[in-house]
Amino acid sequence: MENDNLLSYRLRSLRSRKRIIKKDVEKQIRKKYKRSKEVWHIRKNIPLIPLENPYQLGFVRFFVVRDDVMRSSDGEFFEEILKKINTYMYSGSRQFLKKKRKFGRRIYVEREQKLNRVSSYSWGSPKFGLTPRERQYFLKKEEYCPFRKYNETYYEFTEPWRFTLRTRPHMITHYKPIDAELKKEEAELDAYLEQYKVTGIINKKIHGKSYSWDSKTEDTDLIKSRKYVTCTMSATEIAESFLDDASFI
Repeated sequence: MENDNLLSYRLRSLRSRKRIIKKDVEKQIRKKYKRSKEVWHIRKNIPLIPLENPYQLGFVRFFVVRDDVMRSSDGEFFEEILKKINTYMYSGSRQFLKKKRKFGRRIYVEREQKLNRVSSYSWGSPKFGLTPRERQYFLKKEEYCPFRKYNETYYEFTEPWRFTLRTRPHMITHYKPIDAELKKEEAELDAYLEQYKVTGIINKKIHGKSYSWDSKTEDTDLIKSRKYVTCTMSATEIAESFLDDASFI
């Protein structure tokens, strides 16, 4: 009789066994997710090695504070803002041209370069470090994203005239050594974590969001928005937009 009671305690119900398996899977995902972050930081912090013979690889174009603005009392203030929203564009020539179709034939036009837009995440992040005075020079906007199928909120600098573009030779002076074993491990972790079901568990259990289809966006008061029809682009235009438009910070 006592043996039967002990056996009944040792046997687990189907529900209990499923719960244990589910927890084991979540632990494995958390472990691999944590390791992927560690591998990413290790690769990022690999020290650069200087080249014996630096060489030029095309040109780089970026924004600088205009001379008249820099000489004013607010020169350093706008220089700090620029550090957070500056963009860099690379080209094989000084012209920074791209191909474009016009009346059935291809022509070359100048590639447009804009300042970075501040994402809603960076806007509220202490690490990004926007001061209250710097925030006064940004306007909150909203734009429909055809890829993610919802309106994205961002903040745009309102006085881009204070900056001007400058072009310099793009010199390669250092290189980062490749760790084959580390790169292989990173690829294996990415392949595992990018699986559909694993991504869902990460979003729900680690990030705390399920990204359901009916998730609501934040308030859109005093936001300049665009309708979906104005964002409809062809595949070629979408590809070109990645070259022209600055991505979110």
